[in-house]
Amino acid sequence: MTTHPDICVIVPTIRHPDCVRAYVQNARSHGFNTDRLHFLILTEDFCDISAIESMLERLEVRGGVYDESTRRDWFDTQEITEYTHLIPEASHAQTSFGLLYMWANETFKFGVFIDDDTAPHDECDFFGQHLRNLSHGGRMPTAQSDAQWVNVLYQSSTDLYPRGYPYQAMDAKVNTVSTDVDTVVASQGLWTNVPDLDAVRILMDGDLNGQAKTRTTSDDYKQDFTVAEGQYLTVCSMNLAFRREIIPAFYQFPMDDNQWEVGRFDDIWSGVLLKRAVDLQDKTIYNGAPLCAHNKAPRSTFGDLANEVAGLELNEHFWEVIDAVNPERESYRGTAVAVGKRLEQGDFSSWQNGAFLNHCGTYLLDWLDCLEAITSHSANPSATEVIAGDWLLDEPSSCPGKSCYSGSE
Repeated sequence: MTTHPDICVIVPTIRHPDCVRAYVQNARSHGFNTDRLHFLILTEDFCDISAIESMLERLEVRGGVYDESTRRDWFDTQEITEYTHLIPEASHAQTSFGLLYMWANETFKFGVFIDDDTAPHDECDFFGQHLRNLSHGGRMPTAQSDAQWVNVLYQSSTDLYPRGYPYQAMDAKVNTVSTDVDTVVASQGLWTNVPDLDAVRILMDGDLNGQAKTRTTSDDYKQDFTVAEGQYLTVCSMNLAFRREIIPAFYQFPMDDNQWEVGRFDDIWSGVLLKRAVDLQDKTIYNGAPLCAHNKAPRSTFGDLANEVAGLELNEHFWEVIDAVNPERESYRGTAVAVGKRLEQGDFSSWQNGAFLNHCGTYLLDWLDCLEAITSHSANPSATEVIAGDWLLDEPSSCPGKSCYSGSE
């Protein structure tokens, strides 16, 4: 391999790292150049890193594997140890580490989030379709509603609302118009099989195994669409591609590992922040293809409910706080700064666990400081060599640490 990867594929997993196989096979079956892909596997210290490394090697793809220990090592190497708190322990929000990793290496122009309980549809060119979406220009359907929220399942007859969709916006009337789209910065692929619902809605569907009895199919998605300016949508990170430029306004908020025990809204809230930043710059989030199959394993619906309930009221209002922000600079960083200050300084005491929003504001501002510190450090040529080391498989001697896949830079 000689091509430097320009797509960082970020996969958080503790159970099914072998999900990567299906995505590599899909790429090759559709003629997509896998030399462009760098698989960044995020896992925990109790997982077998060597087995994941061996899988990547057998698949002949480039990548790095990071558990909690090697993530700390990476922060040390980047001289940003004071920012390790940005990545919560034992949380899906660890995907933020993947964003920092991308930021530290300008070779990555695109990122892709993939959850380990998903698989691409064989007939669809998964990576190719995401890149085509990000390059889309021309007219396409744009959805809006009378509640300022668009249900990404609005075309379906299932009457389902995805995880993170506000209860106050249920039954909103959605209509679409054809608009010109010229700058797409994120591509959200949707899902078949197990719908991405919160625990309350799963219980309403009569399921105690964390899955919901209702299933979605390709027929539930009749056309790809965008969402109008000033409107919001749920952004799920199980199947999502994006341009590097959005990272300042795409922090995956620090869930689970906090004193309020708020969880399960990391990607939802980051999507709200991103949508505000995108709107201010007349850019677009594309929704629809490529679909993935969401093969969520059975688990206690009440367990998910326990993880979500602390943040349910906040989720009803988080978007209103962000929608009211008018940044001095209409940029990703400018929007994130304004939102961070508003959250950090606001009085949200009338809502259950309102102080968690202050916590999120502080962390978002720290996130921006961390990105600046990485930029300063990456200006050092020796730092660039270290970051690049784990995926230069044709030059293994340049890899610091025990393996070209270990992420032990």
